[in-house]
Amino acid sequence: MSERQVTIGSKVGLHARPASLFAKAVKNAGIPVKIAKNGQPPVNAASLLSLLTLGAEFGDQVTLSAEGDGADAALDELAAMLGSELDVD
Repeated sequence: MSERQVTIGSKVGLHARPASLFAKAVKNAGIPVKIAKNGQPPVNAASLLSLLTLGAEFGDQVTLSAEGDGADAALDELAAMLGSELDVD
């Protein structure tokens, strides 16, 4: 299993628009990806509702994990996305 530790880069945290953009990117990755915060059980990163209930705020550390072909490349891309400001026009 591949994992990445990421610091949330969006000033509003993983809420509404940033969560929606991230969930779509996870779905497009084509592999199951989980996300966890502060030792909580991991949730499906492709689920907008799961992302919103995670309560990840700006500066929080989260762990992304995935298995399968292309997991490392997908996690690298998703980690870079989470670490950036997603709530810009």
